[in-house]
Amino acid sequence: MSRNSRRIFAAFSLGYALFAGAVMAQAADAPADLTPEESDVMTIDPPKPTWFYVDGGWDMPGTSIFDGETGKMKGMVETRRLADMAIDPNGQYYYVAETIWSKGDRGTRQDMVTVYDSKTLNLVTEIPLPGRILIGSRKNNFIVSDDGKTAFVYDFSPTSGVNIVDLTKKKFTAAIELPGCASLMPNPGVGFSALCSDGSMATVAVKGTKGDITHTAPFFDATNDPIFDNFAYDRAKKQATFLTYTGQIYTAQISASPTVAAPFSIQAAAGIRPGETKPLETNWLPGGRQPMAVHRATGMMFVLMHMGEYWTHKESGTEVWQVDVAAKKVVKRFKLKDPMNNIAVSQTDKPLLYMNGEKGEALVIDVATGEEKHKIEKAGGSTITIADPL
Repeated sequence: MSRNSRRIFAAFSLGYALFAGAVMAQAADAPADLTPEESDVMTIDPPKPTWFYVDGGWDMPGTSIFDGETGKMKGMVETRRLADMAIDPNGQYYYVAETIWSKGDRGTRQDMVTVYDSKTLNLVTEIPLPGRILIGSRKNNFIVSDDGKTAFVYDFSPTSGVNIVDLTKKKFTAAIELPGCASLMPNPGVGFSALCSDGSMATVAVKGTKGDITHTAPFFDATNDPIFDNFAYDRAKKQATFLTYTGQIYTAQISASPTVAAPFSIQAAAGIRPGETKPLETNWLPGGRQPMAVHRATGMMFVLMHMGEYWTHKESGTEVWQVDVAAKKVVKRFKLKDPMNNIAVSQTDKPLLYMNGEKGEALVIDVATGEEKHKIEKAGGSTITIADPL
């Protein structure tokens, strides 16, 4: 080592010794009652009626939880792309039907229902499935029974079917083939029902690992005027409400033998000519990924509407039409500042509308006044789920 290098090393050693001595002196002067810092885990409340959940789709790593009253984010449930989320009616868990691969986008495929604690958002368990269909933004591909004890997961391998999961025992119990049918709804005390490509509704009476399947008479034209798959189900009334591409509104009473009421036109309910399937005919039509929501206590239906031709059912809505389903009348129309693609409504005495569009901004609107209460940036742009505790 050169003389100059030795000098530099000696100076560095002296400086370090002085620094270490100062640190030790400061530690000696510190109070003796200091306790080490402990980490903790923050918790949130169980799902509340004013909360809404926005699927981040391809842009975000999960489903964001927002409080509609404050506009504040409460947390996030991890949901992978093309996953489906459902909320435990008893408020204890969030369920996610998802698919992963051992090497990211390849390797061993794993299909499962993942269970998260609703207070900590920690993983509780994973329930393996034999398969599930890989398609996103379809709220009725994964549903939970009204009592929260059973989950139904839509699959397509090699034919259309439903996987049944016991949520109490946290295990898969059966796979039931259901050719030509999809878009599920609970059928309390029976099993589940689904819409079919022949225009009928199938009902599956689940008995152990088997299912007895019956069908209603066809009531809609699945080829020329299909039903939007993100329809509404009322747990209290055991009633489903459907909307077709031309604007026909159906209600069905769900039971072992479901009954479907005659439809009515949302356009006629607003005093204009009904929607048609003719090409080049421009009219007000429903559209969007999740174009409708129903406030169950009042029977008010909220529909995203746009001006366009038939087969423009993916167009975002420029207005919201409020429909009194029992009276078959449009009672209010809201003009939107920006087109919206998804809509939901809180099941509260003073309902709030939740919407989002292609910009990924979430809106919270007071139904009574039409006032915009909150605009939440970067909230996510896919389907919206509401909290509806028992």
